[in-house]
Amino acid sequence: MSKLYLIGTGPGSSDYITSAAVSAAKSVDILVGSQRALDLFPEFEGMTLVLRARNMDQMMEKSVALVDEGYKVAILSTGDPGFSGVLKLILNLRDDFDLEVIPGISSLQLAAARLQIPWDEANILTLHGKGNSGDIMDIIDNGRPTIVLPDFKVEKLVQFLLENGIDPLRPVAICEKLSYPDERIVEATLKEVVEMKFSYLCVVVIY
Repeated sequence: MSKLYLIGTGPGSSDYITSAAVSAAKSVDILVGSQRALDLFPEFEGMTLVLRARNMDQMMEKSVALVDEGYKVAILSTGDPGFSGVLKLILNLRDDFDLEVIPGISSLQLAAARLQIPWDEANILTLHGKGNSGDIMDIIDNGRPTIVLPDFKVEKLVQFLLENGIDPLRPVAICEKLSYPDERIVEATLKEVVEMKFSYLCVVVIY
């Protein structure tokens, strides 16, 4: 019977993939995901479709069409499908087929764990695909740490904050490549961070 799974693959390392995610991936005919996500399932023998930023909408539509054709399909979503993931994209397309969401560990959760922040007491925000916006300015001074998925470049987010009057000495933590062997956590001030370079795999925590 056809079905669509949205599988959270965690922050990147196979150490953080749940057994439920592994079982669901084994049960399908087709895996759809970024190459980074597909590489987490090297033993999968079915068809794979590579998801890229430029073909996101097209691949969501194709995945739904394949379910309509009778296949079991899984879309791999980095982190958790429900946060800055594919769940919203799929629900915007259709909600009338057999859909199961397998949650995953978000990089936000791992950042909170590394920094020992109770994340139910933090502001949680994604800027993926939105650019730097006033959303963050509305919450950044409410007394809680703010855990942010930046829109691609950490330096641009930090520059935006500085240009909008946030204290250059405000402490921040940049959690880069969480769960990977070259993971690093940089604790500094906004002024110091704006001069640094980071990969796109980052979570920013503003205290």
